[in-house]
Amino acid sequence: MPQWATSRARLWQADALRGLALLNMLAYHAMYDWVYLFGHASGWYDIWSPGCHVWQQYICWSFLLLSGFSFSLSRRPLKNGMVVTGCALVLTLVTVVAMPEESIWFGVLHLLGCAMLLTCLLRPALEKIPPAAGLAGSTVLFLLTNQVPYGALGFETLRLVQLPASLYARNWFALGFPDLTVFSSSDYFPLIPWLFLYWTGYFFGRRFWPALRRRVGTPPAVLRPLCAVGRHTLLIYMLHQPVIYGALWLGHRLAAG
Repeated sequence: MPQWATSRARLWQADALRGLALLNMLAYHAMYDWVYLFGHASGWYDIWSPGCHVWQQYICWSFLLLSGFSFSLSRRPLKNGMVVTGCALVLTLVTVVAMPEESIWFGVLHLLGCAMLLTCLLRPALEKIPPAAGLAGSTVLFLLTNQVPYGALGFETLRLVQLPASLYARNWFALGFPDLTVFSSSDYFPLIPWLFLYWTGYFFGRRFWPALRRRVGTPPAVLRPLCAVGRHTLLIYMLHQPVIYGALWLGHRLAAG
């Protein structure tokens, strides 16, 4: 375990990047609620447009890479994985009961919790892999399997090989083989391909920690609020949608009244 994981010092740059990703997520979801839940037209916000897709992917990639990076620096990775998994199950229950049309069956929290627990389980084997080889291999596997949930090997619009339909017949959506004729989830991040992106962050941390450890310390004053946000991502994630939705609903009621 690296020295940082046994001390109170933090790599503030990671906190700042996590905080930036979280603020982007808040803005993205606020726009989603404004356009798709409250029915306001937008000249630029369209979740199917290339620009919004890149924005959404930046948010997802940032969280997964930073979470994987932070795994080997955590003092309690198993406990963290269990907490995140528990929060994911609560999120499923709440969305299924309160907003069935927006149900989340295997979203980013489900993925992160499972990735943490699987990495704890497989850590003895993963630590035998040289960091540079693990970093390269995880990156290639993520790029190659990016479209597996949609029936092919390939990345984004580049489809290399169409996969057999029989792989999807059992609807193993958590693994990455959903039957899209019957399965839907408003937030969907299956283990394939996203576990490989998580491991890309994990191996990046192992590879570059000796150089990064020299940057541990106190953030500049101007970035301390952003770092504070980055240190409380799980709490903010769990609360952000009710708060955003409630604020928009209240604003509509006041405007109408």
